[in-house]
Amino acid sequence: MTIGEAAAMLGAEILQDQFTDAPLTGAYTSDLLSDVMANAKEGGALITIQAHKNTVAVAALVNITLIILCNNRPIQDEDMLEAARDENIAVIRTRENQFTVSGKLYAALKE
Repeated sequence: MTIGEAAAMLGAEILQDQFTDAPLTGAYTSDLLSDVMANAKEGGALITIQAHKNTVAVAALVNITLIILCNNRPIQDEDMLEAARDENIAVIRTRENQFTVSGKLYAALKE
């Protein structure tokens, strides 16, 4: 499943659309950025409610290709999307909570 396919499957709004539509290798759900740095895998998605520039910095450090913002979380500032653009990281937003998104993405990636 690619980033674009994941966004469509989740019915998510694409907030940062300048990215390479690469296949996802997995996903990690966390709001604690130090936890993401320690445990997330390269090429995956980050499922979170952390909608700020530091989230992008951590995603870039781990080589995460997609940030999924849950609970219709608003972006705290436009710097986040600019940083994501610079790092070629897709940012999407969904109304669903992290549990639901995690389950849907897990099921889709296992197929």
